[in-house]
Amino acid sequence: MDNSLLQNLAIAFGLGLLVGLQREKAASEVAGIRTFPLITVSGTLCALLSQHFGGWVLAAGFLAIAAMVISASVIKQSRNYDPGLTTEVAATVMFSVGAYLVIGNPTVAIVIGAMVAVLLQMKDTLHDFVHKMGEHDVLAVMRFAAIALVILPILPNQTYGPFHVLNPYDIWRMVVLIVGISLSGYAAYKVFKASAGTVLAGILGGLISSTATTVSYARNTKNTPESSSLASIAIMLASTVSVIRVTITFMVIAPAYIIELAPPLLTMFAAMVCISGFMYLQRSGTGQEMPEQENPTELMSAIVFGLLYGAIIFAVAAAKELLGPNSLYVIAMISGLTDVDAITLSTGHLIDTQRLGTAIGWRLVLIAIMSNLVFKLGAVAFLGNKQLLKKLTIAFSSTFFIGLILLFFWP
Repeated sequence: MDNSLLQNLAIAFGLGLLVGLQREKAASEVAGIRTFPLITVSGTLCALLSQHFGGWVLAAGFLAIAAMVISASVIKQSRNYDPGLTTEVAATVMFSVGAYLVIGNPTVAIVIGAMVAVLLQMKDTLHDFVHKMGEHDVLAVMRFAAIALVILPILPNQTYGPFHVLNPYDIWRMVVLIVGISLSGYAAYKVFKASAGTVLAGILGGLISSTATTVSYARNTKNTPESSSLASIAIMLASTVSVIRVTITFMVIAPAYIIELAPPLLTMFAAMVCISGFMYLQRSGTGQEMPEQENPTELMSAIVFGLLYGAIIFAVAAAKELLGPNSLYVIAMISGLTDVDAITLSTGHLIDTQRLGTAIGWRLVLIAIMSNLVFKLGAVAFLGNKQLLKKLTIAFSSTFFIGLILLFFWP
């Protein structure tokens, strides 16, 4: 099967969701978060059918959608009539699916049919989700669309400078990846914030930013010592999830080498899960609401991260060529103090292009993770209270010791 078909359908579905989100938030009576994806996918299907039956299929599909939209706009004046088009458009899509099934790929037809069923079933869930979003949250989604769909395509896809590692398109693609992961965590945080327990708060914090989560919890517990126990669990869990986050990043950036890169990192993750579990069993005191998280799609933050990633990938390549492999560990240690993503992305890119060995690659990232733990402990010492500092000193020291064992004794 041609994967470009599924890719085009995914793009059509995503663009429809984007416009549908905005229309749903604007309280459109004609089409919203479910109808717009169906309309966009219907257009893609009609174009596929027209390749076999002729251009009249595409024209007929356009006229059918236009007729439904115009009819709904005319009759929406009646108070007792719901002008929504979801059912009508879904029927049009499924008719096209039936026709495409005869001449096209069954997998594509099954994917579209399942997608339509899910959209129809999730009416209340999707509508409630949109209604919970504030204008700031909708703006975050639109900013991500600009970062991924406007800026990325116009950047040159070629390398510049010495060592041939600075590619504007690749650098910004990494920005899109990290912002996308953070935005997913931020969206989950907005949905579950009111009911987020300690475990969920730690998981979401790790998806958004474990460093920011540590700073937020440390600051909030300064005047509430009774919440230190649960706050320490949330911070430890956020750091634990960040290890899985970098492992997934490796999987995306250097998939051919994931079998060699993942085991030591997953071992570190398993050890941190055990430490987090022990802390949870020993918990005491009262919790607090999850601290407010910052929007991860700010354009300036994305630009700063892109510059940081570019600087690190250049520094790693330069250090390897001019100073030897051992100098890379110093770079990892410094860059990991405040951010692990940049060194992970740069290392993964160099591994994928066979400029760096896997044995050195995962060790660089593990050193960055350990360096980040030191920075977090310093932030807790400066912003938090003594109880929180004591608990995290034990937890982070244990984690750091396990990291050292992996660095020196992993085969």
